[in-house]
Amino acid sequence: MTPFNQMHAGRFMWSHPAHLFALGFGSGLSPVAPGTVGTLWAWASYSLLNLFLNTAEMGLLIAASVLLGWWFCKVTAEHMQMSDPSAIVWDEIAAFWLVLWLWLPAGFAGQLVAFVLFRLFDAAKPGPVGWADQAFHGAGWRGGFGIMFDDVVAAFCTLLCLALWQATR
Repeated sequence: MTPFNQMHAGRFMWSHPAHLFALGFGSGLSPVAPGTVGTLWAWASYSLLNLFLNTAEMGLLIAASVLLGWWFCKVTAEHMQMSDPSAIVWDEIAAFWLVLWLWLPAGFAGQLVAFVLFRLFDAAKPGPVGWADQAFHGAGWRGGFGIMFDDVVAAFCTLLCLALWQATR
């Protein structure tokens, strides 16, 4: 397959089921801040899914999203001929679903704090997030895992900050 061409991004997204998920159903194709747009999509979709799924079902969906996300990201990155394309946002989606699943029933303000913290950890990649981002770069299964791994670490850092915030209130 030829390298990813932004002009044909919509056609690329629909050309393989892994692409549709990895590109966050199009949210990753945003020309500005695709990771933030993907995280906003995660927040909106979680809110909708939460109306229909109980806690255990949501947990199973998130676990499956992380495991399948490894494959979605691997396949899509290979087809885009890039190691960690910014258009791949499934890593943000699955990781932010994890944050919301463990943080709710926080109100809107608490969810907004979670969103801001997650984006900060994901974009700035301080400490363990930066290590996780560098530890598994590459192609194939290792690269697919690496795409997912740093966002899961960002989710845990976010949850740690939220827990500390909660403990001091």
